[in-house]
Formats: sequence, structure tokens, C-alpha cells
Amino acid sequence: MMNFQNPLFIIPVLAGSSFVIIGTIMLKFPPKTINSIYGYRTSTSMKSQERWDFAQCYSAKEMIKSGAILALTSPLSLFYNPTEAIGTAVGLGLMLATVIIWIVKTERAISNRFGNTR
Repeated sequence: MMNFQNPLFIIPVLAGSSFVIIGTIMLKFPPKTINSIYGYRTSTSMKSQERWDFAQCYSAKEMIKSGAILALTSPLSLFYNPTEAIGTAVGLGLMLATVIIWIVKTERAISNRFGNTR
């Protein structure tokens, strides 16, 4: 029986769902101009308007994909029912790994498309 209070269920489902929702909003309503408030903001994405536009679309799609994958890891709690502390650590670790992979993939895509020009 699935324990819905297991952090290994709650963290991936809530974070993954949030990533999917936020990614969808960013894909539908990307920031039009380079800004420091909203969007995928890194030094590489803010070098030019062309990079910015590409990064917004690419990162939103990656956020949706990675969020869906993260949410789909929640059935791990069916097979592994750790203590609350371990479940929290594993759930947060999965979430952090998801964010790191999403950022690395986006930065690599920007670099592949535009090169590493300074």
C-alpha cells in the first residue's frame, strides 16, 4: 500500500508537478526581453536577445520534461519506505538532481547552438 505521507512520494510529486506547471507557463508566456526578474536567467542566456529567446523556449521544455520524470519517480515509495529523514533526503536529492540536469542540458544546448563566444 502506498504511503502518501512518505516524503519520497510527496517531494517528487509536488516538485515535479510544480516544474510542469511553471514550465508550461514559461513556454506559453515567455519573457519577451532580457530581464532580471522572470525567465531562465544565466550569464550565457542573457548575452543576446537571440540567446535569450532560445533559452526561454528550450529551458521551459526541459523543465516540463524533467518535472514529469521527477513526478513519475514517486512510485519509488511503493517499494522503499524509509524513515522520514532518509525519505526527505532522497526526495530532495532527486529534486536537486533534476534541477541540475535541467540547467546543464540547457546551458549545453545554448553552447552548442551559439558557441562559447564571450
